[in-house]
Amino acid sequence: MSSSSPPPSLETELARARDLDVAALADAIESIGFECTRCGACCKGYETCGSDGVDEDGRAEGGRDGSERGEDEPSGREPHTATVFPDEVRRLMAAGEEGEAYDWRDVARPMPYGLGEEGGGETFEWALQTSDCGDCTFYREEGGEGACAVHEDRPLVCRTYPFSVALGGTSQPMGEAVDTEGMVRAHECEGLGRDISREDAEELATALKTRAVRELEEAIGVRDNYRPTSVDGVVVHDSEGQKRPDGRPLGEGT
Repeated sequence: MSSSSPPPSLETELARARDLDVAALADAIESIGFECTRCGACCKGYETCGSDGVDEDGRAEGGRDGSERGEDEPSGREPHTATVFPDEVRRLMAAGEEGEAYDWRDVARPMPYGLGEEGGGETFEWALQTSDCGDCTFYREEGGEGACAVHEDRPLVCRTYPFSVALGGTSQPMGEAVDTEGMVRAHECEGLGRDISREDAEELATALKTRAVRELEEAIGVRDNYRPTSVDGVVVHDSEGQKRPDGRPLGEGT
């Protein structure tokens, strides 16, 4: 009877993430090649919407939770679900357009995985907010090309797409791996295979390592701060504790 080794601990994977060689990651990225084509596919959820899906300013239409859908809207694709860390949410809140700060729910929503059909339950991550079309709420279209309203402040998962590293405890971008070079996984994207400069490859590799470390630190924080709850509604467990969908600590306010 064979025995299998237990999976490595989060602390072990965090040590591996901190030891990642940026030059080696850059080598893998450079060998695959990548250039963003601004197709917007990584920012979109549903393929079409009940209308054209954008308003007169090129902004994806819809409210904060992205849950209200018309009968003629498609159901074959999931809404955009890019993970975002609590401190990234706060940075994006300060990046409001026209000098007006966003509130928490403008930026983030509870990750839907683990939540019940009635809208209650517990989840362990935040996702970027979506429009009614399932697109990232910050997605815009300008001149037929995709754009990001908060590009300079975009989260690490957006900065590193379509790449990830193969470490336990880290999340993977949507889409299946199409190539593997060492620790680097490249996910489906029309920008793959295009020339990339060494400077850009190293910048992307640095962000990729930072993301892997941050994801594991967040996972450890969630584990260490987890407390079972029995309250009604949705509770998000993140590295800072338990929160309501509007970002308030559980038990604060009403």
